[in-house]
Amino acid sequence: MSGADDIAALDFASVTPEEFARLVKGLSSKEINEIAQDSALRARVLKEVFGRMERQFKPEVAGSLDALIRWKVTGQGDVPDAVYETKIGDGTCTVTEGRSDAEPRTTLIMADADFLKLVSGNSSPVTMFMLRKVKIAGDVALAAGLTRYFDIPKA
Repeated sequence: MSGADDIAALDFASVTPEEFARLVKGLSSKEINEIAQDSALRARVLKEVFGRMERQFKPEVAGSLDALIRWKVTGQGDVPDAVYETKIGDGTCTVTEGRSDAEPRTTLIMADADFLKLVSGNSSPVTMFMLRKVKIAGDVALAAGLTRYFDIPKA
């Protein structure tokens, strides 16, 4: 069974963030790219990851932060880019799919494999930036510190 099959078989409602992080850690970039080529599976994984952001948000750390973060997960081949926005303000975090007309404070652009490694705690945003695996437009300092606003599991 491949990593893509493992992910496809997941009941996301019953998988803890730690279990998901371990699963991602065990996947090669090639296996993650297989997942990304299946548009329905890719959409399901992205929807679940972004849905968990709201639950894993740490308002006590964010304090008075008010920011719109745009995420662009670049598709390969026939797979279109996926865009989500995370709005942090008033002690809450809301996530919406798609691009709004609002101006983001920072935009992060990365491929599927890098995105999953970042949000599962399997890669450092600073290291990814230095290796040019993530492109940042706007507030680089905010982007570099984003992970502290979320309870990111460790695999």
